Amino acid sequence: MFFSETDLSEFIEENDVKFIRLTFCDSFGNMKNIAIMPRELHRAITNGIPFNATGLLEESRQNLLLKPDTSTLSILPWRPQSGRVVRFFCTLHRMDGTPYEGDLRCNLRKTMKAIQQEGYQCEMGTRCEFYLFETDLEGNPTRIPCDHGDYLDVAPLDQCENTRREICLSLEEMGLNPTTSCHKHGPGQNEINFACSNPLTAADNMVHYKTVVKTIAAQNGFYASFMPKPFKDCSGSALKITMAIKKGEKSIFGTSHEELLPEGRAFIAGILNRVREFTMFSNPTINSYERFGLRSAPSHINWSEENRIPLIQLLYSPGTEGSIEFRSADSYCNPYITFQMLLSAGMEGIRNNEELSETMNAASDASGMSTLPSSLQESIILAQKSTFVHSILPDAIVRDFAAAMQREVDAYHQAKDPEAFCFERYF
Repeated sequence: MFFSETDLSEFIEENDVKFIRLTFCDSFGNMKNIAIMPRELHRAITNGIPFNATGLLEESRQNLLLKPDTSTLSILPWRPQSGRVVRFFCTLHRMDGTPYEGDLRCNLRKTMKAIQQEGYQCEMGTRCEFYLFETDLEGNPTRIPCDHGDYLDVAPLDQCENTRREICLSLEEMGLNPTTSCHKHGPGQNEINFACSNPLTAADNMVHYKTVVKTIAAQNGFYASFMPKPFKDCSGSALKITMAIKKGEKSIFGTSHEELLPEGRAFIAGILNRVREFTMFSNPTINSYERFGLRSAPSHINWSEENRIPLIQLLYSPGTEGSIEFRSADSYCNPYITFQMLLSAGMEGIRNNEELSETMNAASDASGMSTLPSSLQESIILAQKSTFVHSILPDAIVRDFAAAMQREVDAYHQAKDPEAFCFERYF
């Protein structure tokens, strides 16, 4: 929703807003912000608020400007009702006011517009898993899960119920549209689903979701971790991404597998044919690769209309048109990059009339199927060599992202205790 500066000023006064957070993401999907006082909002909208972007977005030293996207106004519900705090997501500009080409949020918006110009409409949603752990007397996280519940359990086996409910209520109050929540397979493991929305809003929601989860968990005496594989013998935590694509008023995925349109088959093929090249972005930690192939996490590059734990699952339910779910990502990804890669790969498949091979159906013999990269090192090499990746992202982002990932790999191999290294980095 568009808000004029007058609308915003009235809202701030009526709601006793004392702080405004100007929010953006670094290249790795970590949320950053600068807080300003309400009297500075006009300057922020008109000229932007300068900040030092060194180390956040690319290696070169430079200052950039933050300008609030006024359509993203949201109150932070866990802050005091008196002296409230609101946040905006921001666009990034160079100091001369020109758009910054490394603004990943803006780049996703451009991809959305290009897809619309080709006659397609897309929506995306997420299902994101996390673990809740106990804290010690000093509030520090332990590795003890908060319960020993299992899939869809209820209290008293599910000790996460109250915290999960508070998280959902906070998300709802912020307008982030959660739909369902439940206890997952692991001890202390949870999942919250979001309604589909335009890809930019879905990415914004995902970024803020992690902050909400960690904040509400801490208020309840727990520690929330999005580590992809915190336990070797328990389920890992995934970020499952739903995509609903329409041409005109009709889903390209039809209402059943038998009605899957040629565009839908080509869209899926486009993703499957390029997923190895962008896995560095969808799974950017060493620990990410410990999840693949275990306890329903995909490892093969395949698709299915049935529940055979594929990489891409066709989703159909009564009264709704079809969609697909991409199942290999985890929440350490930058959602703006990951969503852009998925949409761009799918659209490349449509433009090239790519065939969705039945040999890639999860019902087929897996022995001949390609697999996802087995390590972050392999993903780095594939991304650096990919003409597709370089056609989507600025070279500086690809170069610096890959360099940062390589430093992670080098540090891991030099660590005396690799398992402790992963917990220190990702837990």
